Amino acid sequence: MPGFIVHVGATVMCAHAGTAQPTTPIPRVLVSGMPVVGMPSPYVIAGCPFMIGTAPSPCVTAQWVTGATRVLANGVPVLLLDSQSVCVPNGTPLLIAATQTRVTAI
Repeated sequence: MPGFIVHVGATVMCAHAGTAQPTTPIPRVLVSGMPVVGMPSPYVIAGCPFMIGTAPSPCVTAQWVTGATRVLANGVPVLLLDSQSVCVPNGTPLLIAATQTRVTAI
């Protein structure tokens, strides 16, 4: 299913509202003047307030498990607005709240 391509300026959060940023964007491919993000790029998460009882268990990193099936950048699938991920250590997803709305991919 087509979706908007995720770029570095996209608003991405963990399920607990921690801020997520890509570690290795693809600087050679730009949308809306910003580098796109490929599926193998892990995200780092800051400010996750998640607790299990009284013990903190914040989301630290996340890895994407789905991406575009037909559009590649530097040989890897680009991330789409509906891409799925898993956070470490608690297994919750990342949520893409906003991204550019001009370029789509399948």
